[in-house]
Amino acid sequence: MHFFKKYIYHPVKNLVAKYYLHLLQKLFGLKVIAITGSAGKTTTKEMISSILKLQGKVISSFANIDPVYNIPTTILKCRPDTKFLVLEMGVEFPGELDFYLWLAHPNIAVITNVYPTHLLFFKSVEGVYKEKSKIIRRLDSDGFAILPAESEFYRKLVSLNKAKDISFGKNGFVNSQNLKINKDFKSEFILYIGKENIKVTLSVIGEQFVHNALSAAAAAHALGISIINVKKGLESFSPAEHRMKVIKHKSGAIIIDDAYNNNPEAAKEAIKVFSQIAKSNKKIIVFGDMLELGPDEDKYHQEIAKLISKLSIDKFIGVGKATQKMKITKEWFERPEDVYKSLRPMLKKNTYVLAKGSRSIGLEKLIERLYN
Repeated sequence: MHFFKKYIYHPVKNLVAKYYLHLLQKLFGLKVIAITGSAGKTTTKEMISSILKLQGKVISSFANIDPVYNIPTTILKCRPDTKFLVLEMGVEFPGELDFYLWLAHPNIAVITNVYPTHLLFFKSVEGVYKEKSKIIRRLDSDGFAILPAESEFYRKLVSLNKAKDISFGKNGFVNSQNLKINKDFKSEFILYIGKENIKVTLSVIGEQFVHNALSAAAAAHALGISIINVKKGLESFSPAEHRMKVIKHKSGAIIIDDAYNNNPEAAKEAIKVFSQIAKSNKKIIVFGDMLELGPDEDKYHQEIAKLISKLSIDKFIGVGKATQKMKITKEWFERPEDVYKSLRPMLKKNTYVLAKGSRSIGLEKLIERLYN
């Protein structure tokens, strides 16, 4: 059965998906939006899909499935009346994006950011950039590249691009101002698309999600969607599980569940937002290892330790082998399920907890216990 699936079923399925998608694009005008980047891909995919649903039928990648299987399966869900196909193209190894781009030729390519992730395989941030930038090379001249204006690689990406481009971020064509987190733990900001602007309220907290919203707004603008419909789509977006989700615990404590993924830049943003909303209340961070960082693993964990030491965090709980070596006063546990006994007595009114980790560390197990 394994031989059949590997050498017959999947190769045939991939070929069928590739040429079926080509047919849908050529004959029925299906638009393909492909998303890659070091962080925020799933959130950006969901935001784009939420906007595009106001315009017509949308098919998008499933959650938490390897793109090798996810992308062809998602393509085959399309029908002639499907107007938009939104594909998340996550990569862990050099060369992976080549396969995804062989399968799907995007009309719009979104790069959310380029950060130090999966360095065990890419060796450096430059290696991450080289892989992610392949998506730009795949565009035709009438396509659109949606690019992060604040990235150190922005100018390189623009120089590679033979299509049109729209920048997003603080200095981008699509940008935001006056970000505030309101009493309901929602992010309010003014969205600017060129000279147009409108107030948007997102049901998630943090600047990183506003950044995702800007990339989604840029992709929507490339498709000719009005700023009013961009606002409607963003405000109807529902975040996926374990992404800065605010939990009001029965003890009176506020728990921020960000247990889905962990890398240096995402961790810094989550900790900064956490400190901002917790203010002068008691602050506890439960932090799981950042994985696949190669020889620089200790360096990036020490950077997080330095940030935490500046922010008046009351308690730090490390989970995993890498956090054990962080130069910070802490409790440490090898397994997430062991954290509960230590953390539970600390949960009370005027206490804020951030749970930040990767899926493979398993902090969602701690979150599940705290719900009970």
